[in-house]
Amino acid sequence: TSPGSGTGIGKWTADQFYTMMHDGRSPDGGLIYPAMPFGSYTKVTRADSDAIFAYLKSVPPVKSANRPHELRFPYNNRQLILGWRTLFFQPGEYKSDPSKSAEWNRGAYLVQGLGHCAMCHTPINALGGSSDSKAFEGGLIPMQNWYAPSLTSNKEAGLGEWSLQEISDLLRTGVSARGAVYGPMAEVVYDSLQYLSDADTRAMAVYLKSLGQGGPPDATPPAIASAESSLLFRLGKTVYDAQCATCHGGDGKGRPPHFPPLANNQSIEMTSAVNAIRMVLNGGYPPGTTGNPMPYGMPPFAQSLSDEEVAAVVTYIRGAWGNKAGAVTAAQANQLRSAPLD
Repeated sequence: TSPGSGTGIGKWTADQFYTMMHDGRSPDGGLIYPAMPFGSYTKVTRADSDAIFAYLKSVPPVKSANRPHELRFPYNNRQLILGWRTLFFQPGEYKSDPSKSAEWNRGAYLVQGLGHCAMCHTPINALGGSSDSKAFEGGLIPMQNWYAPSLTSNKEAGLGEWSLQEISDLLRTGVSARGAVYGPMAEVVYDSLQYLSDADTRAMAVYLKSLGQGGPPDATPPAIASAESSLLFRLGKTVYDAQCATCHGGDGKGRPPHFPPLANNQSIEMTSAVNAIRMVLNGGYPPGTTGNPMPYGMPPFAQSLSDEEVAAVVTYIRGAWGNKAGAVTAAQANQLRSAPLD
């Protein structure tokens, strides 16, 4: 943004800004690529749009001309966005559900609109769109190689069994007694969620908890031969005892909130093992927030563990202490070893 200058939104009006937020069109009527999440922002009220615009206009101006995009054919043809919009875009501000509480509706508005949580937590199809029928069911984040888990299933990130305080702590500080956020979600907490009011954090918690009342997903992990799985599990215990037990405990219960539990941890037991593999390979930190200003991190092990050892230790934590997730292979670990970090 470049308020006060001739670039960016410097010459935009509040009406033009709302049109962009609500309908995904620039002031000249041009179609905006849905990388800008207008599919979610269309739910934002005019009053909140005007408030955002007023804030942006208060930012010190910067003169910065937009550079031409580098999209290749056919994606450089903006008219193709018309087809995408027909299939996947439904404009309209959020409408309250009269059967739900005011707090639930406030949480739904924040999650569905300003939070645009569905951009990651809903599966993206080959056309770059998502279906309302699969909202919040989880999926691999394109280009980032992190898995955004389902918010509707308690087998993944569904929060139906969490307390409102545990959910609020996770959103606001990045850590809670039940787990911590890493990867792209850590950025969301750092850049956005930590600044929410207590009332809005609780409202989001109420809504998210209601989403997590569904059953586990039907998908099952790919089968690995029982002999190979058994070997991986035994090797994995050796690696775990040497590298992981100091922080996460021999019983997998950890020392929350700084050292998350691995036993009975939804993020460990998901069908997709992508995030667990990436954490072993790359390590990571929860975000530094006002509520958790000095986060404890996990070191990377890519430099010291082979693909077989990474697969083994992830297989172990997914099957130890009552966890019931499937084994992973060295090939899966190798594939993620060279993946982008964000």
